[in-house]
Amino acid sequence: MWQANPLSKLLPLDMAAIVEAVSTVSAQALEDPARANDEARELTLKLWQNASDTWTAAIARWSGQASPVTDRDKAPGGEVDRRFDAPEWEQNPFFHMMKQTYGLLSEQLLKQAERADLEGSDKQRLAFHLRQLIDASSPTVFLPTNPAALRKAMETGGTSVANGMRQLLADLDAGRLNMTDTEAFAPGRNLALTPGKVVFRNKLIELIQYAPKGEKAHEVPLLILPPWINKYYILDLQPKNSLVAYLVDQGFTVFMVSWKNPDASLEETSLDDYMLDGPIAASDAVRRITGAKQINAMGYCIGGTLLMMTLAALAAKGDDRFSSATLMVSMQDFTEVGDTAVFMDEPHIEFIEKQMLERGYLDSRHMSDMFNMLRPNDLIWGAVVNNYLMGEKPPAFDLLYWNADGTRMARAAHSFYLRNTYIENNLIKPGAITLLGEKLDLRKITQDIYAVGAEKDHIVPWRAAWQVTRLTGGDVRYVLAASGHIAGMINPPAKAKGGHLTNDSTSRPATPDDWLAGAVAKQGSWWADWAQWLAAHSGEKLAVPPMGSKTDKPLCDAPGTYVMER
Repeated sequence: MWQANPLSKLLPLDMAAIVEAVSTVSAQALEDPARANDEARELTLKLWQNASDTWTAAIARWSGQASPVTDRDKAPGGEVDRRFDAPEWEQNPFFHMMKQTYGLLSEQLLKQAERADLEGSDKQRLAFHLRQLIDASSPTVFLPTNPAALRKAMETGGTSVANGMRQLLADLDAGRLNMTDTEAFAPGRNLALTPGKVVFRNKLIELIQYAPKGEKAHEVPLLILPPWINKYYILDLQPKNSLVAYLVDQGFTVFMVSWKNPDASLEETSLDDYMLDGPIAASDAVRRITGAKQINAMGYCIGGTLLMMTLAALAAKGDDRFSSATLMVSMQDFTEVGDTAVFMDEPHIEFIEKQMLERGYLDSRHMSDMFNMLRPNDLIWGAVVNNYLMGEKPPAFDLLYWNADGTRMARAAHSFYLRNTYIENNLIKPGAITLLGEKLDLRKITQDIYAVGAEKDHIVPWRAAWQVTRLTGGDVRYVLAASGHIAGMINPPAKAKGGHLTNDSTSRPATPDDWLAGAVAKQGSWWADWAQWLAAHSGEKLAVPPMGSKTDKPLCDAPGTYVMER
């Protein structure tokens, strides 16, 4: 029935899983009716006490007396719950009682999940879907129970409601919830502006060489591998927050892989193909253009996983073309993957594979919905309130624009990746994966590695990103950035925001928590720390290489053509 609802196009709720979760806790309550009755009585008393306190405080305010000051409500994780910022949630007894009731019922539901007789991922899945129900049931996401939206409707004479309805109808017609102003940005217009040339192209990549600043640059070039499930320009947004521009300014010769947006014609493209036409072909071109025997490489998220697979295969062949590796929020050990485990069990992977068999690829909407559900209040319900209840235009936000501009995933390669990582965790098992004709063994990777995790990462938990420190034969420097998977990485030093943790101990900590115990907090972005490490692995500064070469002539200006494909 939910799939027949037009709103299912906008709200990626798994209603079947939510119903199953509610049924599970309901059945659990029936198994112990005495405890269920005790809990019901306790909850009823709390609700009555809440009502009494609310009206007592309201009467005190109306009579001019001082009323008790209540603490701000907290969202999961202990942060202030910004959904209830409107003053009416504290000052109006009706809305205050509604907010408190919602909080008590939510708390009780999550307690039931915690007591469920389930283990591991099953218990995690139950709690996740109950939280989805709780977030979807918040009084803030309904017009009659959102005081800020009601106040605006009165102030605008209903114009905000009409605007919200128009935007809802437009989104239903487009089949997606617009979280940002899609007209405000475009690659090549106000995003991906760092000057450069496409100097190589094959069926899977365009290779961008960025124009140097000054007459000298480090002799060892840097090749960047973004995730193949995203457009590369997350690393080259606006000039003020472009990692590429920062690296060029620091005197590095930078090359970027821009992935093809595959369609059904690339259905049989394998992970071997992604390695050969991706990092292997790109590194060949970089070495031809610069004359360097070795290059440095950086991989972001699953781009880092692909890089590590490539390094392991090359190590087995005795190929040392890569001098060092940097991994940004990247996993190799998939033992603990956080809330993404909810979407990466066997039934879900089978569903994804069925979709890919029907289409020849996985639509980017599927992955986008999955990641958005990891932070629903920020990425789904916040947009619902802003766009439909308040009638405001979606904000012009470059990160959200990029997030909505995803790429499709080639069936064969993506199925191989999912099964060998999330399902079987084969990358940490020596010899369990064969790519490029070689059995992969991460222990044979001897390059120095710089790995960075993000403290609040919902996609690659920082403890999972840390695991690379114990998997390879090289020296690994691990740094923990503040914030999340995207904001923690795109944090230019000029903003002087956030912070990061480093641990310079000469002994290798045995666990992530051991590393954390010895870590030192530093203010600001981790970019400067990485640039210093990268410079030490990039040789002296020499005359800058040419843009392209006789065999790799510039084909067009950056950002190229692949990034424009929809």
